[in-house]
Amino acid sequence: MLFNAIVWSPSEGLDLGFFTLHYYSLMFLIAFGLGWYIMKSIYTKEGVPIEKLDPLFIYTVLATLIGARLGHVLFYDWEYFQHHLLEIFLPVRFEPEFEFTGFRGLASHGAAIGIIVAMYLYRKNVLDKPILWILDRVVIPVASGAIFIRIGNFMNSEIIGKPTNSVYGVIFENLGETFPRHPAQLYESFCYLLIFILLWFIYWKTDKKQKIGYIFGLFLVLLWTVRFFVEFLKEPQVEERAVWLINTGQWLSIPFIIAGLYFMFRPGTKAVA
Repeated sequence: MLFNAIVWSPSEGLDLGFFTLHYYSLMFLIAFGLGWYIMKSIYTKEGVPIEKLDPLFIYTVLATLIGARLGHVLFYDWEYFQHHLLEIFLPVRFEPEFEFTGFRGLASHGAAIGIIVAMYLYRKNVLDKPILWILDRVVIPVASGAIFIRIGNFMNSEIIGKPTNSVYGVIFENLGETFPRHPAQLYESFCYLLIFILLWFIYWKTDKKQKIGYIFGLFLVLLWTVRFFVEFLKEPQVEERAVWLINTGQWLSIPFIIAGLYFMFRPGTKAVA
Protein backbone atom coordinates (compact mmCIF):
# COMPACT_ATOMS: atom_id res chain seq x y z
CA MET A 1 0.00 0.00 0.00
CA LEU A 2 1.35 3.42 -0.97
CA PHE A 3 0.28 5.20 2.22
CA ASN A 4 1.83 8.54 1.31
CA ALA A 5 0.58 8.70 -2.26
CA ILE A 6 -2.57 10.58 -3.26
CA VAL A 7 -5.01 8.55 -5.33
CA TRP A 8 -6.44 10.89 -7.96
CA SER A 9 -9.66 9.80 -9.66
CA PRO A 10 -11.95 12.81 -10.20
CA SER A 11 -15.15 12.89 -12.21
CA GLU A 12 -15.11 14.48 -15.68
CA GLY A 13 -16.78 17.64 -14.45
CA LEU A 14 -19.76 19.21 -12.75
CA ASP A 15 -23.01 17.46 -13.65
CA LEU A 16 -25.54 20.27 -14.15
CA GLY A 17 -28.30 17.91 -15.22
CA PHE A 18 -28.72 19.06 -18.81
CA PHE A 19 -24.97 18.93 -19.49
CA THR A 20 -21.63 18.33 -17.81
CA LEU A 21 -19.33 21.30 -17.32
CA HIS A 22 -15.89 19.77 -17.73
CA TYR A 23 -13.28 20.93 -15.24
CA TYR A 24 -10.84 21.90 -17.98
CA SER A 25 -13.46 24.15 -19.58
CA LEU A 26 -14.30 25.58 -16.16
CA MET A 27 -10.64 26.45 -15.60
CA PHE A 28 -10.56 28.29 -18.93
CA LEU A 29 -13.68 30.25 -17.93
CA ILE A 30 -12.09 31.20 -14.61
CA ALA A 31 -8.82 32.15 -16.29
CA PHE A 32 -10.44 34.43 -18.87
CA GLY A 33 -12.94 35.89 -16.39
CA LEU A 34 -10.28 36.72 -13.81
CA GLY A 35 -8.07 38.11 -16.57
CA TRP A 36 -10.83 40.50 -17.60
CA TYR A 37 -11.13 41.90 -14.06
CA ILE A 38 -7.36 42.22 -13.68
CA MET A 39 -7.11 44.20 -16.91
CA LYS A 40 -10.08 46.32 -15.89
CA SER A 41 -8.22 47.42 -12.76
CA ILE A 42 -5.11 48.18 -14.83
CA TYR A 43 -7.01 50.14 -17.48
CA THR A 44 -8.80 52.10 -14.77
CA LYS A 45 -5.47 52.99 -13.17
CA GLU A 46 -3.96 53.98 -16.54
CA GLY A 47 -6.98 56.04 -17.60
CA VAL A 48 -7.68 53.82 -20.62
CA PRO A 49 -11.37 53.89 -21.63
CA ILE A 50 -13.09 50.72 -20.42
CA GLU A 51 -14.76 50.26 -23.81
CA LYS A 52 -11.30 49.27 -25.06
CA LEU A 53 -11.38 46.27 -22.73
CA ASP A 54 -13.96 44.07 -24.44
CA PRO A 55 -12.05 44.00 -27.76
CA LEU A 56 -8.91 43.07 -25.79
CA PHE A 57 -10.82 40.18 -24.22
CA ILE A 58 -11.99 38.92 -27.62
CA TYR A 59 -8.54 39.23 -29.19
CA THR A 60 -6.95 37.39 -26.26
CA VAL A 61 -9.45 34.52 -26.14
CA LEU A 62 -9.26 33.88 -29.89
CA ALA A 63 -5.47 34.21 -29.94
CA THR A 64 -5.06 31.81 -27.02
CA LEU A 65 -7.29 29.09 -28.43
CA ILE A 66 -6.22 29.36 -32.07
CA GLY A 67 -2.55 29.84 -31.25
CA ALA A 68 -2.48 26.98 -28.75
CA ARG A 69 -4.18 24.63 -31.21
CA LEU A 70 -1.93 25.52 -34.13
CA GLY A 71 1.08 25.33 -31.85
CA HIS A 72 0.26 21.75 -30.92
CA VAL A 73 -0.38 20.82 -34.53
CA LEU A 74 2.80 22.38 -35.92
CA PHE A 75 5.24 21.79 -33.06
CA TYR A 76 4.15 18.41 -31.76
CA ASP A 77 1.94 16.44 -34.14
CA TRP A 78 2.28 17.70 -37.71
CA GLU A 79 3.08 14.19 -38.94
CA TYR A 80 -0.48 13.19 -38.12
CA PHE A 81 -2.37 16.40 -38.88
CA GLN A 82 -0.85 16.97 -42.31
CA HIS A 83 -2.98 14.03 -43.41
CA HIS A 84 -6.03 15.05 -41.33
CA LEU A 85 -6.38 18.78 -41.89
CA LEU A 86 -10.08 18.93 -40.98
CA GLU A 87 -9.34 17.58 -37.53
CA ILE A 88 -7.22 20.62 -36.69
CA PHE A 89 -10.30 22.73 -35.94
CA LEU A 90 -12.98 20.05 -35.60
CA PRO A 91 -13.54 18.29 -32.24
CA VAL A 92 -13.65 14.88 -33.92
CA ARG A 93 -11.37 12.13 -35.17
CA PHE A 94 -12.17 10.37 -38.44
CA GLU A 95 -9.68 7.49 -38.24
CA PRO A 96 -9.55 4.62 -37.43
CA GLU A 97 -13.24 5.32 -36.80
CA PHE A 98 -15.35 8.43 -36.26
CA GLU A 99 -15.04 9.65 -32.67
CA PHE A 100 -15.93 12.85 -30.83
CA THR A 101 -12.74 13.85 -29.03
CA GLY A 102 -13.29 17.47 -28.05
CA PHE A 103 -10.43 19.92 -28.61
CA ARG A 104 -7.46 18.05 -27.24
CA GLY A 105 -3.97 19.16 -27.92
CA LEU A 106 -3.12 22.75 -26.98
CA ALA A 107 0.43 24.08 -26.79
CA SER A 108 1.37 27.00 -24.56
CA HIS A 109 4.17 28.05 -26.93
CA GLY A 110 1.61 28.49 -29.69
CA ALA A 111 -0.68 30.42 -27.35
CA ALA A 112 2.19 32.79 -26.49
CA ILE A 113 2.91 33.49 -30.16
CA GLY A 114 -0.80 33.93 -30.83
CA ILE A 115 -1.19 36.46 -28.03
CA ILE A 116 1.80 38.51 -29.23
CA VAL A 117 0.34 38.63 -32.76
CA ALA A 118 -3.09 39.50 -31.37
CA MET A 119 -1.70 42.37 -29.30
CA TYR A 120 -0.11 43.79 -32.44
CA LEU A 121 -3.50 43.70 -34.17
CA TYR A 122 -5.22 45.09 -31.08
CA ARG A 123 -2.75 47.96 -30.96
CA LYS A 124 -3.23 48.65 -34.66
CA ASN A 125 -7.03 48.52 -34.65
CA VAL A 126 -8.16 49.49 -31.13
CA LEU A 127 -5.65 51.03 -28.72
CA ASP A 128 -3.03 53.49 -29.88
CA LYS A 129 -0.28 52.48 -27.46
CA PRO A 130 3.13 50.87 -28.09
CA ILE A 131 2.75 47.10 -28.37
CA LEU A 132 5.25 46.58 -25.55
CA TRP A 133 3.17 48.87 -23.32
CA ILE A 134 0.22 46.56 -23.94
CA LEU A 135 2.27 43.39 -23.46
CA ASP A 136 3.74 44.69 -20.19
CA ARG A 137 0.22 44.77 -18.81
CA VAL A 138 -1.49 41.84 -20.50
CA VAL A 139 1.12 39.32 -19.29
CA ILE A 140 -0.12 39.86 -15.72
CA PRO A 141 -3.54 38.27 -16.35
CA VAL A 142 -1.88 35.75 -18.69
CA ALA A 143 0.26 34.58 -15.77
CA SER A 144 -2.84 34.23 -13.61
CA GLY A 145 -4.58 32.28 -16.36
CA ALA A 146 -1.69 29.83 -16.60
CA ILE A 147 -2.31 28.86 -12.97
CA PHE A 148 -5.80 27.60 -13.74
CA ILE A 149 -4.95 25.95 -17.05
CA ARG A 150 -2.44 23.69 -15.32
CA ILE A 151 -5.00 22.92 -12.60
CA GLY A 152 -7.34 21.92 -15.44
CA ASN A 153 -4.64 19.61 -16.81
CA PHE A 154 -4.36 18.03 -13.36
CA MET A 155 -8.12 17.56 -13.14
CA ASN A 156 -8.01 15.86 -16.54
CA SER A 157 -5.08 13.63 -15.54
CA GLU A 158 -3.10 14.90 -18.53
CA ILE A 159 0.44 16.26 -19.03
CA ILE A 160 1.42 13.88 -16.26
CA GLY A 161 4.76 13.68 -14.53
CA LYS A 162 7.25 10.86 -14.49
CA PRO A 163 7.12 8.13 -11.82
CA THR A 164 8.56 9.29 -8.51
CA ASN A 165 10.09 5.87 -7.76
CA SER A 166 9.05 6.38 -4.15
CA VAL A 167 5.92 6.21 -2.00
CA TYR A 168 5.25 9.92 -2.57
CA GLY A 169 3.33 11.40 -5.48
CA VAL A 170 -0.03 11.13 -7.17
CA ILE A 171 -1.59 7.92 -8.50
CA PHE A 172 -3.66 8.79 -11.58
CA GLU A 173 -6.25 6.09 -11.14
CA ASN A 174 -8.27 7.31 -14.13
CA LEU A 175 -5.34 6.20 -16.27
CA GLY A 176 -5.42 2.73 -14.77
CA GLU A 177 -2.19 3.28 -12.85
CA THR A 178 -1.17 1.99 -9.43
CA PHE A 179 2.11 3.84 -8.90
CA PRO A 180 2.77 7.48 -7.93
CA ARG A 181 3.92 10.14 -10.37
CA HIS A 182 5.13 13.70 -9.96
CA PRO A 183 2.13 16.10 -10.08
CA ALA A 184 4.03 18.19 -12.64
CA GLN A 185 0.90 20.16 -13.46
CA LEU A 186 0.67 21.39 -9.87
CA TYR A 187 4.38 22.18 -9.74
CA GLU A 188 3.90 24.46 -12.73
CA SER A 189 0.68 25.94 -11.39
CA PHE A 190 2.35 26.88 -8.09
CA CYS A 191 5.31 28.46 -9.89
CA TYR A 192 2.93 30.45 -12.11
CA LEU A 193 1.16 31.69 -8.99
CA LEU A 194 4.49 33.04 -7.70
CA ILE A 195 5.18 34.65 -11.09
CA PHE A 196 1.75 36.30 -11.10
CA ILE A 197 2.26 37.67 -7.57
CA LEU A 198 5.69 39.04 -8.53
CA LEU A 199 4.45 40.70 -11.73
CA TRP A 200 1.46 42.14 -9.90
CA PHE A 201 3.73 43.56 -7.17
CA ILE A 202 6.17 45.05 -9.68
CA TYR A 203 3.38 46.72 -11.65
CA TRP A 204 1.54 48.20 -8.66
CA LYS A 205 4.37 48.85 -6.20
CA THR A 206 7.46 49.78 -8.26
CA ASP A 207 8.35 52.07 -11.13
CA LYS A 208 9.66 49.22 -13.32
CA LYS A 209 6.60 49.57 -15.55
CA GLN A 210 8.06 52.87 -16.71
CA LYS A 211 10.76 50.93 -18.56
CA ILE A 212 8.72 49.74 -21.48
CA GLY A 213 9.10 46.04 -22.19
CA TYR A 214 10.60 45.18 -18.78
CA ILE A 215 7.58 43.39 -17.27
CA PHE A 216 6.97 41.54 -20.53
CA GLY A 217 10.60 40.44 -20.61
CA LEU A 218 10.54 39.32 -16.98
CA PHE A 219 7.40 37.30 -17.68
CA LEU A 220 9.07 35.54 -20.61
CA VAL A 221 12.18 34.70 -18.60
CA LEU A 222 10.36 33.42 -15.53
CA LEU A 223 7.54 31.50 -17.17
CA TRP A 224 9.63 29.72 -19.79
CA THR A 225 12.43 28.97 -17.32
CA VAL A 226 9.86 27.24 -15.13
CA ARG A 227 8.55 25.39 -18.15
CA PHE A 228 12.09 24.36 -19.18
CA PHE A 229 12.96 22.77 -15.83
CA VAL A 230 9.57 21.19 -15.06
CA GLU A 231 9.81 19.40 -18.44
CA PHE A 232 12.50 17.18 -16.89
CA LEU A 233 9.79 15.76 -14.61
CA LYS A 234 7.13 15.29 -17.31
CA GLU A 235 6.31 12.41 -19.56
CA PRO A 236 6.61 13.40 -23.25
CA GLN A 237 3.28 14.68 -24.60
CA VAL A 238 3.92 12.96 -27.93
CA GLU A 239 6.38 10.35 -29.01
CA GLU A 240 9.60 12.15 -29.78
CA ARG A 241 13.31 11.66 -29.52
CA ALA A 242 15.14 14.04 -27.21
CA VAL A 243 17.89 16.07 -28.90
CA TRP A 244 20.87 16.80 -26.66
CA LEU A 245 18.87 15.51 -23.69
CA ILE A 246 16.07 18.09 -23.97
CA ASN A 247 12.68 17.81 -25.67
CA THR A 248 10.69 19.96 -28.09
CA GLY A 249 9.02 21.98 -25.32
CA GLN A 250 12.40 22.88 -23.84
CA TRP A 251 13.89 23.86 -27.20
CA LEU A 252 10.88 26.08 -27.86
CA SER A 253 11.28 27.73 -24.45
CA ILE A 254 14.86 28.88 -25.06
CA PRO A 255 14.05 31.60 -27.67
CA PHE A 256 11.40 33.05 -25.34
CA ILE A 257 13.91 33.22 -22.48
CA ILE A 258 16.51 34.93 -24.69
CA ALA A 259 13.91 37.42 -25.95
CA GLY A 260 12.86 38.11 -22.37
CA LEU A 261 16.42 38.88 -21.30
CA TYR A 262 16.73 41.27 -24.23
CA PHE A 263 13.62 43.22 -23.27
CA MET A 264 14.68 43.34 -19.60
CA PHE A 265 18.22 44.60 -20.15
CA ARG A 266 18.07 46.62 -23.35
CA PRO A 267 18.66 50.39 -23.04
CA GLY A 268 15.74 51.87 -21.13
CA THR A 269 12.76 53.30 -22.95
CA LYS A 270 10.21 55.22 -20.88
CA ALA A 271 6.54 54.33 -21.23
CA VAL A 272 4.41 56.77 -23.18
CA ALA A 273 1.43 58.19 -21.34
